[in-house]
Amino acid sequence: MNVGVAHSEVNPNTRVMNSRGIWLTYALGVGVLHIVLLSIPFFSVPVVWTLTNVIHNFGMYVFMHAVKGTPFETPDQGKARLLTHWEQLDYGVQFTSSRKFFTISPIILYFLASFYTKYDTTHFVINTASLLSVLIPKLPQLHGVRIFGINKY
Repeated sequence: MNVGVAHSEVNPNTRVMNSRGIWLTYALGVGVLHIVLLSIPFFSVPVVWTLTNVIHNFGMYVFMHAVKGTPFETPDQGKARLLTHWEQLDYGVQFTSSRKFFTISPIILYFLASFYTKYDTTHFVINTASLLSVLIPKLPQLHGVRIFGINKY
């Protein structure tokens, strides 16, 4: 099997979030998640918004900040296997359009969830904790830092 031969990138994982239509697909995925949760009859609207926010942020945390490596075979001598997807995104360059989009999208979802829950204390605490769980690992100061385990490469 010829893995990784039909592209010019050393690590295709670095540019996948810049590909055509990925932001629209991402937004539609969040919208579909919200509609599916709305279709469950015993969930109220505030609960659905909080669940949408928490499920989205949990998925983003796992996909962007917890899982290391790449699904592609890369000729980079194994450097990518030690990096999360967020650290590989745009070759680690900070403040690119993709990084800004994936930083702003949970914030927008948080504001929507807070508005529709009418800033209820329980929902507000859950939504704030969920937001912080995905914003703190995105800070440039934490690039390459391992909280539990050996630091760096």
